[in-house]
Amino acid sequence: MDTSNLPKSRSEAKALGAKYYFTGEPCVHGHIAPRKTKGSCVECLKVEWDKGNQTRAEYFREYNKSEAGRQAKKEYYARNREKVIERAQSRPDILKRAYRQNHKDRNPEVYKTLVSLRRRRFRLATPKWLTAEQKLEIRLLYRLAIELSRRTGVRHVVDHIVPLHGETVCGLHVPWNLQVITQDENLRKFNKLIDTPSTT
Repeated sequence: MDTSNLPKSRSEAKALGAKYYFTGEPCVHGHIAPRKTKGSCVECLKVEWDKGNQTRAEYFREYNKSEAGRQAKKEYYARNREKVIERAQSRPDILKRAYRQNHKDRNPEVYKTLVSLRRRRFRLATPKWLTAEQKLEIRLLYRLAIELSRRTGVRHVVDHIVPLHGETVCGLHVPWNLQVITQDENLRKFNKLIDTPSTT
């Protein structure tokens, strides 16, 4: 803030209707800075603001760990799922990767459990009557997703057209129920069955 044109005292600032004044003298805490006409030294206010933010951050860190905080986040997500996903998808890719890795590092047991459940779900959804050629088709789709991710810089995944654990119906882990799409498309789809145009 340019102090050269500021009033030199509070009384002068009040008379001029100015918001700030500058005496050139240190305040009671030793700051040589402009002062608010209806307040204190701006540096003192910054210190108090930082303290308030720190206290607020600590409060929310503890609140988010509590059962009430977790429940509130679940309810907010349920009401605003599309907006939450949209905000997450609008982040730069580098931030997305950092967030995922950070979450994974902080919750290793959760990820182990999820991987185990996912493998079990895939195993149960894979028919025993699949031929070797059909199993190869599945592996090739996963290789295609990896290649597209590498070539385009956009992460691609293998998606089940009819979800394995859908809201109304469960699909199978078979070649004709798989498609390669971007991860963002997969997040938007979640576990909902997307209607496809009728061919009749």
